[in-house]
Amino acid sequence: MNKEEIKKLYTLLVYSENVAGILNQVTAVFTRRQVNIESLNVSASSIPNVHKYTITAWSNEDQIQKIVRQIEKKIDVVKANYFTDDQLFIRESGLYKLATEKVLENAEISRTVRRFEAQIIEVNPTYTIVMKHGITEDIISLYRALDAFGCVLQYTRSGRIAVTRGMQEQVSEFLEQRESER
Repeated sequence: MNKEEIKKLYTLLVYSENVAGILNQVTAVFTRRQVNIESLNVSASSIPNVHKYTITAWSNEDQIQKIVRQIEKKIDVVKANYFTDDQLFIRESGLYKLATEKVLENAEISRTVRRFEAQIIEVNPTYTIVMKHGITEDIISLYRALDAFGCVLQYTRSGRIAVTRGMQEQVSEFLEQRESER
């Protein structure tokens, strides 16, 4: 199998000006290339008036490189890069709504929550809310463990948030270089 055929989970960090419609333009690049977005998180970045998109997708490196180049061609996009998990510090959150009656009946459910270092954040007579922060695999593993007890009423996990392992945002270096060229 050659490099182009191996699919891996890539995280793209895209920085754009804060303008309406840019999210649609960015996601359209994935649609045209028939690459499914696994998770998407958009927020303000550490740079004023610049938003950060954290996008995960399964693909091969050649396809991801093409996607990044197409995204960077968008007028309001400042910079886009792709990363593998070892190049980033990554976190997600998971919320689990459990049937309180089953939680009270089976002490092993509470032990499982503690073993996964999750937090019980609300309990009422109908449901119990559990929250877990961590890496994707841990969030999903807790879901599977709780689901085996038949107590999960609802489950969701956030999109990935990520920062590079470098000292500053890579877009900062890019903006500083662009400013010095002016």
